[in-house]
Amino acid sequence: MTTAGGPPPAPKVVVVMPAYNAGRTLRLTYEELPKESVNLVILVDDGSTDQTLDIARELGLEIFVHDRNYGYGANQKTCYTEALRAGADIVVMVHPDYQYDPTLVPKIIEPIVRKEADLVLGSRLAGGGSAIQQGMPWWKYVANRFLTWVENRACGLKLSEFHTGYRAFGREVLEAVNFRMNSDGYVFDQEIISQAVSGRFRIAEIAVPVRYFAEASSASFVDSCVYGTKILWVVTRYLLHRSGIKRSRRLGSIVGRYQRYSGLGPGSSPPPVPR
Repeated sequence: MTTAGGPPPAPKVVVVMPAYNAGRTLRLTYEELPKESVNLVILVDDGSTDQTLDIARELGLEIFVHDRNYGYGANQKTCYTEALRAGADIVVMVHPDYQYDPTLVPKIIEPIVRKEADLVLGSRLAGGGSAIQQGMPWWKYVANRFLTWVENRACGLKLSEFHTGYRAFGREVLEAVNFRMNSDGYVFDQEIISQAVSGRFRIAEIAVPVRYFAEASSASFVDSCVYGTKILWVVTRYLLHRSGIKRSRRLGSIVGRYQRYSGLGPGSSPPPVPR
């Protein structure tokens, strides 16, 4: 909707924070958010046992609390559901562990605001500089590069990284993809990208710095190996769906499933308009 004789209203930007024991870094992350670019901050606590909730209350965030720890993917499901319910036009996921730079929110939403993209990823492997020199473990870097290569080949894309937690979604993406059918674990991140690709949404990326430090969350080597195996299954499932060999419900668009019922059968005429 546009105002008479003026520019269209600015989109409503909602930042979502999927939190689990983020008490040591939540305040720092929130304080660096550019408040002039954000309309609402939603924090979903996934059964934290530290001071996460107390700090979130002090900061005045919109808070939703899981009754137990369900997992990173389950947390995102609640994040996106509540952001849509709050009327978000753009949803930005910012991890409250301070691993991603909160000041870059205006930059990551810009392609969506300008109607140039529907989903934007904050890539740690784009641009200059070495991710390894900035703290990324070498084995994680190699695995990231390999899996990104596989996913690019499968999806027909040329992204520098699929495995970032810094993301911005246009509302249309979250309304169309069936993200509630995805995993409750970390592989949710890759499943929702495959859904966006299947829905033919436009994906862009911006370069973001790498941050690895003691307080930031990071999966172990064993967990990363399990995660990598699950990603290969996501790719396989996408290829089977795209080829028509085995269609996947989770890769189908929700929007295309229904239409408003008019009550008119084939060949019927609409009722006369009262005069």
